Amino acid sequence: MENEKVFEFTKQGLEDTKNRLELLKTKTRKEVSEKIKEARSFGDLSENAEYDEAKNEQAEVEAEIMRLEEMVKYAKVVDDTEYSGDTVTPGSTVTVYDREMDEEDVYTIVGSMEADIANNKLSYESPVGAALLNKKVGDVVEVKAFDEVATFEIRKIER
Repeated sequence: MENEKVFEFTKQGLEDTKNRLELLKTKTRKEVSEKIKEARSFGDLSENAEYDEAKNEQAEVEAEIMRLEEMVKYAKVVDDTEYSGDTVTPGSTVTVYDREMDEEDVYTIVGSMEADIANNKLSYESPVGAALLNKKVGDVVEVKAFDEVATFEIRKIER
């Protein structure tokens, strides 16, 4: 039976995830190990807050390593070769004019595992990302979300 887990990334997003995993496995693990070693030197572990904190940090780091390893193992890089260079694709940075808000916004269209709205990274599966996909400069798209319609005009596409 084929594994149904798939974690979609842009090429850059997968590379960033691999780099983060490597950092956790090498530098961060070693730093946490040193914290545990130092906390042990303080004596009685039953009332040692530094030791408890270091062990909790170790558990968090190991959980994050496991999560990232699974993501990398089942990663699928979104193939943007099927798109022409003048259209919005995964990996594109798109400048849009939001007609309702009367302002420009810049979004990077990414794979589902890279989405980060705080940093204007939209999954190509999100309502706005999906509406922008395959569109060209000058196209106007409408996105319905939460009983409202947002209208965006694509002003610029960069790779």
